[in-house]
Order: sequence, then C-alpha cells, then structure tokens
Amino acid sequence: MTRLNYNHLYYFYAVATDGSIAKASARLHLTPQTISGQITSFESQIGFKLFDRKRKKLQLSEMGRLVYSYADDIFQLGDELKNVIKTKESAHWQTLTVGITDVIPKVLAYKLLNPALNMAEPVRLICNEGDQESLLADLAVDKLDMVLTDQPLQPGSHVKAYNHPMIKSGVTFFAAKQLASVCRQGFPQSLSGQPFLLQGKKSAVRQRLSSWLEKYEIMPNIIAEFDDSALMKSFGQAGYGVFAGPTIIEKTIASQYKVNMIGRTEEFKEHYYAISPERRLKHPAIVEIVNRIIT
Repeated sequence: MTRLNYNHLYYFYAVATDGSIAKASARLHLTPQTISGQITSFESQIGFKLFDRKRKKLQLSEMGRLVYSYADDIFQLGDELKNVIKTKESAHWQTLTVGITDVIPKVLAYKLLNPALNMAEPVRLICNEGDQESLLADLAVDKLDMVLTDQPLQPGSHVKAYNHPMIKSGVTFFAAKQLASVCRQGFPQSLSGQPFLLQGKKSAVRQRLSSWLEKYEIMPNIIAEFDDSALMKSFGQAGYGVFAGPTIIEKTIASQYKVNMIGRTEEFKEHYYAISPERRLKHPAIVEIVNRIIT
C-alpha cells in the first residue's frame, strides 16, 4: 500500500479551506508554484482530480470533498495532539457530531442538544444541517454520531440504525400582530381564507396539519411552502401569513420573531427522534440528551 504523504494532504487542505492557491500560499509563506506542484503530485499519487476549475475558480471535485472531510478530521486531531503535548495533560472532552434535518426549528434543536454541553465531562459539539437522506448516508459511514429529525427511520431502510423517541409537542399558530388579531377570534375556523405559510413536503408534520385543517373544513390561502423552518418564520414575521410551530417553544418563537400567538391544538403533534447506529446507546452525550428529554 502506498504511504499517504501528509505534506501533500496538508497543502490540499489549506487550499480547500482558504478557497484559492494564492491565499493559502500567503498564509503558509510558500510560493503558489510550490503549493500547486504539491497538489499535482498528490493527485497523481491517488489517481483522482481533487479540484475542478470553473471560471478560473477552484471548486472541490466529488473526490475532493471526500478527501477534505477526512483531512479536516485528521488535522483537528493533530491540533488536539499538539495541545496535549504542550499542556502535558490529556484532553478530557469528547466529540459529538450531530446531523440536524433542516425542518427542525433551530431553537428546538438547541433545547434538545443543550444537555450535552452541561455534562460534567466537556463535550465538543459539531452540528451539520441537511436533508434526512443525506444525513442518514453520513450516519451509515460513521461521519455522524446521531441524526436529529422529525420523522423516524422507516422499516426496511438500507441504513442500519435505530430510532430513539425524544419529545413530542402540540402545535401553536402564529402571525404578525395585525393578522393575528384578525385570526384569534373564532379560531380555528378563522384561519379559512387567511394567508398561510406551510411546511414543505420534507416535514413530517405537514400531513398531520393538512388532515387537521381538512377535519375542520378550514381552507386557508396557502401562499408559500418552506423546507427551512427559520425562513418560514421570517416570512411570518414580515406579515405574509399564519404559520405553525411546536407549542414547546412558542414563547421563544413569539419573542424571537416578534409574532403573536393565535391559538393552539393538541389534536395532532410534532414528534422528534434521535437516530443512532446503536440500539443500546453508548455515547455518553447521546445518552444524556435522550434521557434528559424522556425524563
């Protein structure tokens, strides 16, 4: 097996991080020709192009993105090792890498993950956002310790992982002050005909919300759909329509986005799960997160 040249890897990592050979060469006090030559040698060694040139700009190729993810881990560990050698004591904290689906409200993700940062043993928390399919793919190759999502892993999935229920919440409806005052009287029928901001199809609560509206023969005027819950709330704050969010964080939503509460329902709920490769949780931080929520 060919031994990996870590100098080559580091020059590639520097260029990918800085975004250009010129910036990396200035930071490393090396000529651009030196760095370019090192990267060319590295590409020749591994047999893949690491960068694609588009309009004179360097962009990571598919293999480049994969190599960069490993290089990032390698050099972070190297920094930790230097710190250990310098201080002559081991780093006691451990890393928890969490994938958060983009439909999860940011405030709720904070509340769910916060217990990990309050443990006696320090934890470095790394959060990655994305769609559930991509995050589960990363979980399958051990790039993530856990995925935080609003829908469980379905039976028959190609990913070997397990669902851990965390919390469920009723739903609260919000709007900017003037629209909220119109909708509050006669809720929920008052929502009929009003502008409405709906969660995107990626969100598990969308179908439950739609069924609830249909049950009460409520026909709002749906003007926009959003996969990103924060973006939906921002449009709601600007007065474009009514939107729904978890009751468990209703006070935070109202305060952060300067919107008013219209009404609540417990007839359908939003569910949240931790998905991990382990049926029996072993990572201390994940155990703390899940147990704190359940209890």
